[in-house]
Amino acid sequence: MENIISIKNVHYTYPGDEIESLCGVSLDIKKGSFVTVLGHNGSGKSTLAKHLNAILLPTEGEVLVNGISTADEDRLLEIRSTVGMVFQNPDNQIVANVVEDDVAFAPENLGVAPEEIRRRVDNALRQVDMYEFKMHAPHLLSGGQKQRVAIAGVIAMEPEVIVLDEPTAMLDPKGRREVIDTVTKLCREKGITVVLITHHMSECVDADRVIVMSNGSVIADDTPEKVFSQVELMHREGLTVPATTQIMYELNGHGWHLPLEALGIDECAKQIAKELK
Repeated sequence: MENIISIKNVHYTYPGDEIESLCGVSLDIKKGSFVTVLGHNGSGKSTLAKHLNAILLPTEGEVLVNGISTADEDRLLEIRSTVGMVFQNPDNQIVANVVEDDVAFAPENLGVAPEEIRRRVDNALRQVDMYEFKMHAPHLLSGGQKQRVAIAGVIAMEPEVIVLDEPTAMLDPKGRREVIDTVTKLCREKGITVVLITHHMSECVDADRVIVMSNGSVIADDTPEKVFSQVELMHREGLTVPATTQIMYELNGHGWHLPLEALGIDECAKQIAKELK
């Protein structure tokens, strides 16, 4: 797969700060992939997210979206049409009193023709399973439903990439599951590149890739199986690992020899049964 985003030696320092929030980050994100960025508060993950569609520009280094530098002001609309953002609080993204009007807001501002807007709105709401709520008032929806409407608003722009900056931080477990299922479906069935910023380990298990950040730097970057098998590293960073990995890690501390890369419950049970034999 080709790279859709390239991050090259990016440094960033917020105005007035003395300490860098990003310290020479270099990453490539492949088209159609599902990438999660994990880290404790202050690790730099949200700062990185805001660089992906030019909300922030590097103090040093470069971010390329489809080969276009995010510093190119003449192509800013093209960059933001390619990379859509969904933030923590869905209430901050809702701008209309009816769901379908809210989803139509972005394409209207892009100058899309009315008949095309109608098609995009209906399509976007169906993709997030919110079509039946299109005439509802957004403020009467649950948190998970509001966030799915926010995602539909981004989908209506027809981006190639959706960046979600801790979209489940304010949701209950049901709402979190709704949102993660929605973005996973968009990636797997529609080929949209997903970059999910989170501090919930459980949201990373089905990703293609997990990037772990700490103090503005990338400290791990691999498949979920490879990253979560580094139990001591994760613990040092104040992060958890899947319960299956933790169980096998603790059993290994008592002389067992279990593979820490077995994330699934069935695979974990299979490996434990094999060891018992």
